Amino acid sequence: MPSTPLPLTPEPITPDPPEAIARPLLTQSWLDLTFVHWAVDPADVAGLLPPGTVPDTLDGVTYVGLVAFRMHRVGWLRLPGVPYLGNFPETNVRLYSVDAHGRRGVVFLSLDASRLIPVAVGRLGFRMPYLWSRMSVEHEGGGTVTYTASRRWPGPRGAGGRLTVRRGDPVGEPTELEHFLTARWGMHGAFFGRSMYLPNAHPRWPLERAELVECEQDLITAAGLPAPAGEPVSVLYSPGVPARFGRPARPAGIPTP
Repeated sequence: MPSTPLPLTPEPITPDPPEAIARPLLTQSWLDLTFVHWAVDPADVAGLLPPGTVPDTLDGVTYVGLVAFRMHRVGWLRLPGVPYLGNFPETNVRLYSVDAHGRRGVVFLSLDASRLIPVAVGRLGFRMPYLWSRMSVEHEGGGTVTYTASRRWPGPRGAGGRLTVRRGDPVGEPTELEHFLTARWGMHGAFFGRSMYLPNAHPRWPLERAELVECEQDLITAAGLPAPAGEPVSVLYSPGVPARFGRPARPAGIPTP
């Protein structure tokens, strides 16, 4: 397989989106998010990225993220978000990518969600790795939040686990690593049978540092990666943001009609 050319200059990492999305293809809110990240060798993940991308790195290291949250009021175009089918817990396993145009993004290895219809639409309509799971997000005393998941379909059945964090102090100015992991303004993947880049925009993240209380999960290994070694390098919480997705761009950077 030919190697993917490295970008000449990756775009800068900015806490705000590089451009607004005036005519969104998709709108949604991400609420009660927890980001947990481990460092990984870029060579271990390069083969899992879509064609035209390579691992995005910071000081020679890339990362795998476990991101748990509540999806809220998913809507198409400028239509209002759907109140029931558009509300559900979700947990994704993601990697960090950059393409030959320097566009930084994320790549989803798996997206567990608790609503079957959105899962089916994501899998069949967009070829996204959505999986149907039994899930919950619960707030408890002392600022703790617990996320649970148990995969139903298509498998491996029962994959999931339990993640609990304790919210901490607000982040005044994120570190370079925290910006790298959260300030992502697009995703790389295969849309409609071809490699594309889907841009997104949202307000600046309101972040809090968090303490990992419990993390018993096998979603990362179920996604095809080795089990994380050691403690995570970053644990963050956010109450959430509204987000807008633009129309996908082909590898040449040309937006679709």
